Amino acid sequence: MTDKAAPSGLSGYILRQAENNAWSNHRLHKACAALPPAEYFASRPSFFGSIHAHLDHIVFVDWLYMERLTGKRFLPEDVGDLLHQERDPLFEDQVKVDRALIDFCRAADAKVLASKVTFNLLNGSRYTEAVMDVLAHLFAHQIHHRGQVHDMLAATSVAPPQLDEFFMASDLPLRREELRSLGLRSAGCEPPRRRPRASGDL
Repeated sequence: MTDKAAPSGLSGYILRQAENNAWSNHRLHKACAALPPAEYFASRPSFFGSIHAHLDHIVFVDWLYMERLTGKRFLPEDVGDLLHQERDPLFEDQVKVDRALIDFCRAADAKVLASKVTFNLLNGSRYTEAVMDVLAHLFAHQIHHRGQVHDMLAATSVAPPQLDEFFMASDLPLRREELRSLGLRSAGCEPPRRRPRASGDL
């Protein structure tokens, strides 16, 4: 943790989005880990059909876009409908890709964000996109599907967690220990200290 101001500019914003992603997944997975297996794997009226399948989709797409951003191979070539069949390996893999995304964003300066990457979609279509646009899309994708899991949790025995307490200094006491445990720094700046009152302020 640090009392220094968070990184500024576009690069700083991207890094904070990546750290918000890791923090949000941490909170969401903690709630999902408390579910009995029958509730966690239960079929539900949702796009992917269960909480597990939605979480698996998030981590799969995160790795997919890390491949597209870095040119490295992370996913198995023979991946089927699910990347993970069980809960714990899924949670562990999400932590790994969250850290990889943070590291990528920490190293991404304005030149990298403006650069282009070319990749094939799953249907074979080939596109060239700005790195900044790929990251923006990835953050939107993560938030979209976490929201679906959050909604499904409301119908279980475990209450959905608060996921909007990350950026504001006024919310820092609600996330400080989580940020410390996750080693996240840029979102952990303390609120500005009140300066001593001078006699001329009276």
